[in-house]
Amino acid sequence: MQGYLGIDVGSVSTNFIVLDDVNNNIKSSLYLRTNGQPIEAIQEGMDVVSNELGNGFKILGAGVTGSGRQLAGAIVGADAIKNEITAHAVAALTMVPDVRTILEIGGQDSKIILLRDGVVTDFAMNSVCAAGTGSFLDQQAARLKTPIEEFGELAIRSQSQVRIAGRCTVFAESDMIHKQQMGYSREDIIWGLCEALVRNYLNNVGKGKEILSTVVFQGGVAANKGIKQAFETVLETKVIVPEYYDVMGAIGAALLAKEEVALTGSTKFKGFDVMQETFLCKSFDCSGCSNNCEIIVISMGKEIVGRWGGRCDKWELS
Repeated sequence: MQGYLGIDVGSVSTNFIVLDDVNNNIKSSLYLRTNGQPIEAIQEGMDVVSNELGNGFKILGAGVTGSGRQLAGAIVGADAIKNEITAHAVAALTMVPDVRTILEIGGQDSKIILLRDGVVTDFAMNSVCAAGTGSFLDQQAARLKTPIEEFGELAIRSQSQVRIAGRCTVFAESDMIHKQQMGYSREDIIWGLCEALVRNYLNNVGKGKEILSTVVFQGGVAANKGIKQAFETVLETKVIVPEYYDVMGAIGAALLAKEEVALTGSTKFKGFDVMQETFLCKSFDCSGCSNNCEIIVISMGKEIVGRWGGRCDKWELS
């Protein structure tokens, strides 16, 4: 057995996927909380995936994406280091070939990707305001003393419309308390929160975008049936949630690694033994020009395995 490894390192989660080399079937899938420790999350995930695959499985190549892609690439020896837009688009096109709009909402950021004839034509991201992301729902779930895992089921049971301000988490919380005092049920309030998140997303991330079917919804928040239903209500179209909605970035990274290895004929993957190594990350300011770039350096023992952050290639490893 052999295949390709994909890793998506984000601020909230670090996701792993292994695809077989013949049909791109998923042989291993893992979703971990990053918990502010991306190196530890990568090593833990590599350990879990290695044990799940067993000694007889060979990794032919590795790809990484997400906000921590440079770090992950240096640690595992990635063949493909790609941004989230590219990785999510490749994964969605593989799962739903006729996709034309990708709605992606994670814990700390969200994005929209428009595709026409299989090519990305436009995209937008929101990584500043939390009101259009999963953390918005997490905060309100805590206020309502309701597990976030139950939000979707409760939302679709709503019997009455209730509008909650969703432009800001502070306003939403204040408005939600007001609606509770007015006597609205918990189901109605949760549905209102789902609609608020969707409104915020479409008014900010999706502003000015032509959202056409087929629409694919991915990212961790896609598990929430209430958000999916709210999108379908507002957009007046069916919204598809792929089976592996929460690890689509990792799937895209694995597929991109497969393409890269096919071109080069070899892999840079260091193997699963990296989970036993000690990595150190530090930085320094380059004074070579007026840009004063912050250069990030990651070392494995005494060996420097990665450097990035400059606007030129002065510090990049050959």
